[in-house]
Amino acid sequence: MNFDLTPEQDQLRDAVRALGRRYGHSYFVEKAKSGGHTTELWDEAGRLGYLGVNVPTEYGGGGGGLTELAIVCEELAAAGCPLLLLVVSPAIAATVINRHGTEEQRKRFLPGFADGSLKVVFAITEPDAGSNFHRLGTVARRDGDDWLLSGRKCYISGVDEAQYVLVVARTEDAASGKLKPALFLLPTDAAGLTRSKLDMEIVSPENQFLLYLDDVRLPADALVGGSLDAGLPALFAGLNPERITVAAMGVGTGRYAIERATDYTATRRVWGGRSIGAHQGVAHPLAHAAVQVELARLMIHKAATLYDAGRDLEAGVCGNMAKYAAGEAAALAVDTAVQALGGAGMTTEYGVATLLGAVRAGRIAPVSREMILNFVAQHVLGQEKSY
Repeated sequence: MNFDLTPEQDQLRDAVRALGRRYGHSYFVEKAKSGGHTTELWDEAGRLGYLGVNVPTEYGGGGGGLTELAIVCEELAAAGCPLLLLVVSPAIAATVINRHGTEEQRKRFLPGFADGSLKVVFAITEPDAGSNFHRLGTVARRDGDDWLLSGRKCYISGVDEAQYVLVVARTEDAASGKLKPALFLLPTDAAGLTRSKLDMEIVSPENQFLLYLDDVRLPADALVGGSLDAGLPALFAGLNPERITVAAMGVGTGRYAIERATDYTATRRVWGGRSIGAHQGVAHPLAHAAVQVELARLMIHKAATLYDAGRDLEAGVCGNMAKYAAGEAAALAVDTAVQALGGAGMTTEYGVATLLGAVRAGRIAPVSREMILNFVAQHVLGQEKSY
């Protein structure tokens, strides 16, 4: 059992950390509050190869795995720049296309993932079904050689920045008549696709949208994998990377908050010569939060290592545990940092309260903590399914 990163992974961590700190949390907040996007940071990370670390070298990527992409997610978040599009585009969409796309789709899309010039967002969640793909109302039906997609999607991140949406729909199996999931690459400027921005109480440069698909016509080659049989494995291929990179982003955010708080409490003096961090009532909660963040980091490392080794079932268990642990740890770390800073913790200047909404959302999305507990109870503890 080895807990050390390789020299190349260490170099990646240091380089991404340096890039993130050159931009910093003030850049992230300014973009979010002005309605802008972190385009400059994204483009530079793409030019440096950080967005394509998990893309095979034959398509212009770094040839690494989920471990490397998790490093990128964590370190940018630890610099105060948690980029949600890292999760939906390089982690979910690029993985799905690399593992289950046709060779034509890999050649067409993966180079853009590798250099960051292509952004593909992910659309599974619906107003009525949530992310339960058995209940999805978005349906794809054949019309000659084409497909027609109709339905609604909600909480779809970054549609206004992306060229494509990876849409999960249900199709009818001609042999059995049963509906089965299928994934389609839908251009964001396609006729019949409209969107409505959702107002969110989260400080983030990535916007959330409702999508309406009204007989959106797509060519046959928009179907991921070129076959309906590719739908279910393609869908599951994106779930573990999603959970692991969301967890990495949460842990990075927790690290950022603890660093801000400990810098402040080590130098803030109110009652004479001692810093407020010398008092256990201040130091112990921060230490507790630091322990929880580090424990979550270990589970992320385990989950990513298992995933990169091709051990998908074990990675699924650990990925869910990592997402649960990181969501709890990040929320604890940011809340504890705000408390330690007192009134300063609620200001924009000190840059911790600006993350409260994001870390709270991390306990809900992309899968709620309760559903993870259901998963662990059923698949790890052998309990009867409760839902």
